[in-house]
Amino acid sequence: MTPTSPDAVPARRPLVSGNWKMHHDHIEALHTVRDLGLRLKPEDIAQVDVSIHPPFTDLRTVQTLVEGEAIPVALGAQHCNDHDRGAYTGEVSPQMLARLGVRYVLVGHSERRQHFAMSDDLVAATLRAVLRHEMVPILCVGETEEERAAAHTEARLSSQLEAALRGLAPSQAAGMVVAYEPVWAIGTGKAATSFDAEDACLFIRETVGTLAGREAAQSVRIQYGGSVNPENAADLMAEPDVDGLLVGGASLEAAGFLEIVRASRPVAPRGRS
Repeated sequence: MTPTSPDAVPARRPLVSGNWKMHHDHIEALHTVRDLGLRLKPEDIAQVDVSIHPPFTDLRTVQTLVEGEAIPVALGAQHCNDHDRGAYTGEVSPQMLARLGVRYVLVGHSERRQHFAMSDDLVAATLRAVLRHEMVPILCVGETEEERAAAHTEARLSSQLEAALRGLAPSQAAGMVVAYEPVWAIGTGKAATSFDAEDACLFIRETVGTLAGREAAQSVRIQYGGSVNPENAADLMAEPDVDGLLVGGASLEAAGFLEIVRASRPVAPRGRS
């Protein structure tokens, strides 16, 4: 994909997403989101979108609080089934999430791929189910430590993106979010450097361009996720192709998460020259 001047690159509003994973019951969720709401100031979210992805059992509690107290965060989910209904014990359908006001859904998180055998085909079906119900998928892609050591990062990212985006309309690809989450960095404290993150996010953008066209590539938001914390957030967000952060453990406490949100506010026009 040929680089363009900054003036030709549309503004991509950063998205900071807090993935709570299997933490916080509904009482803890209530306190955490209320604390975040009390701390957030208008300038914190004037140029940044924020989503919270609690466990399924917390969704109704968080939805009621966010709507009732007008807390300026979007409700997110961590996963869903690719079917709207049926005999799928223990699963949650996209239709159920949409009716709860969920805006963003993580699709194909590395922990779903690793621990629950979520294949590329299932990731693609789930992504389409999320789109079908007019929610925004956050497609997670990334390489393992072994793949990185063998210089297979780009091959792995390419295969995951091709499987997920194949057949999507360019407008659908443009409106989604891709999260680059190197598996070796998740929960290990070994975050990618800002340069590593930029290289991978730029490659993702170029691949989206090949699959869905130039306009989709310039519009799609690409997050970095993997041991994000208040100390490295600003450096990561300074890179032109990093459009947001997918935050794990550092999102469980309101004060620290807010530091990351504030570090993600644009300080200059973003885009690659």
